[in-house]
Amino acid sequence: MGCDTFFPDVNGAARFSERLAAGLVQRGHDVHVVAPNQAYRRKAPGIEIIEGEPMTVHRLPSVRWPPHDWLRFVWPWRTKHYARQVLDAVKPDVVHIQSHIVIGRGLTREAVKRGIPVVATNHVMPENILDHTTLPAWMDALLVKWAWADANRTFQMTSAVTTPTRNAANFLEAAIDITGVVPISCGIAASNYRPDLTPRDRNRVLFVGRLTREKQIDLLLEAIVTLDPTLDVQVDIVGGGDQRKHLEQLAERLGLAERVTFHGRVEEEDLRTLYSRASVFAMPSVAELQSIATMEAMASGLPVVAADAMALPHLVHDGENGYLFDPTSSADLAAKLTTVLTAAPEERRRMQEASLEGVRIHDIDRTLRTFEALYRGQPVED
Repeated sequence: MGCDTFFPDVNGAARFSERLAAGLVQRGHDVHVVAPNQAYRRKAPGIEIIEGEPMTVHRLPSVRWPPHDWLRFVWPWRTKHYARQVLDAVKPDVVHIQSHIVIGRGLTREAVKRGIPVVATNHVMPENILDHTTLPAWMDALLVKWAWADANRTFQMTSAVTTPTRNAANFLEAAIDITGVVPISCGIAASNYRPDLTPRDRNRVLFVGRLTREKQIDLLLEAIVTLDPTLDVQVDIVGGGDQRKHLEQLAERLGLAERVTFHGRVEEEDLRTLYSRASVFAMPSVAELQSIATMEAMASGLPVVAADAMALPHLVHDGENGYLFDPTSSADLAAKLTTVLTAAPEERRRMQEASLEGVRIHDIDRTLRTFEALYRGQPVED
């Protein structure tokens, strides 16, 4: 499994890769992960415990991308060299790349030379990249065009291309010259979460995710400040990212400093507690190919207010398990939050139960079975 981002990174692609790798180990497979080291030195392949499961991780020398607070990358011109070494040593039955950008690019080209089938999963949208290029705005379009052309060259070499939702598959097929992209949910183990369907004694809005521009957390804070003061809303923001200082300053300017808690990165047990005590989950992002955090919120029995953008409508059905809002309007976000926070107990419980029902189809075992079929070259259902 080739990953440009993996533990200890905290983001959707890394978490999916970790859960997929651990699930495959549980099902009896010998899993090797190729990922960046946290320093510019090669680390001998060794056993790491990921999501409670032992697997072999090959850590490659990497450098930090200066505009980003944690992102590390392997020098692109070295990836094929490293890929040859790993493939010669492991002799895998299949390669699954989680990114076409660096490590996955090198692994794909070397695996194809050896006749090893490659499955690719796309987790990337242009918005995820442009915030961290430091390029002038007029060059962004050129960068996106080049990046998709390079992605197309890699994906054309694979036996299957997947992405988390049908909306994301449609997006990818429209972006590059490719057809037959298979939507496979990232999947979660819903039983790990603790839904609390009882009424809340305090209104708490929760956001979980990277603190980056495309997540639009500033829009959430601007909506919160306009809510009826009698609701006495508290906000919990979980995650790290380059926008944290800006968001803390914004909360201060809006007079929300006492009502907004920036938790940073938290342990899984603490995260589950935050999900369980929240009143509503807010996801204002415009660049979600699925949103694992939203699925975790649903598995915790939370109503969700999400941006009507990209793949979020695939999870949040307006008026059923929450509401969709216009991602350009803080007023619409505030209105939808108010609707949830002032809902009668029976209406709130109906939304909670709809979230629990809606997340069932995203069970991680179904995801694992589907990928196993792809690895074996078998057809899978859309």
